Amino acid sequence: MSETKKFIEGEFSRTVDDRYRLTLPDEFKEVFKPEEGRCVIVKESPGCLSLWDENTWKQQHHARIEMVRQRYETGYLAKNMPDLQRFGRLLSARYRHIQLADRARFLLPEGFREFLAVGPKNDVMIVGAIFCIEIWNPQKWIPYIEGDMQQFGNVLESLLNDRTT
Repeated sequence: MSETKKFIEGEFSRTVDDRYRLTLPDEFKEVFKPEEGRCVIVKESPGCLSLWDENTWKQQHHARIEMVRQRYETGYLAKNMPDLQRFGRLLSARYRHIQLADRARFLLPEGFREFLAVGPKNDVMIVGAIFCIEIWNPQKWIPYIEGDMQQFGNVLESLLNDRTT
């Protein structure tokens, strides 16, 4: 019998330390347990990063990237080189493998902290997003959640009525 994966839920405020490190809330440590601390940090939208267990990231994204690679190798994308090159740039800059250290602490990599628009001693919001953790600049999080919260019931109904599974 397979183990049921627990949802990563919750919203917490944390402060970036002087060395650009963040520590995950204790509440996330029980449900976010990357193998040997291996994680992937991803640029989602300006002011928002996501933190993934490396294995979950591979399951969610590797197959789609591999499809692009196969289409390229078969020559299918030969007429679309500018988009393929653009995809390559975005892919190269989008994510980085990082190590979750003791006490669930990690370093915000250079380039990612600028995308998040935070510096040392700045607050961030750490938010559970079911299968990953999001790190938000509060100036982006507050308007986002204020605008989206009223859609909670609609989103829930959409997920419950989805017949694709």
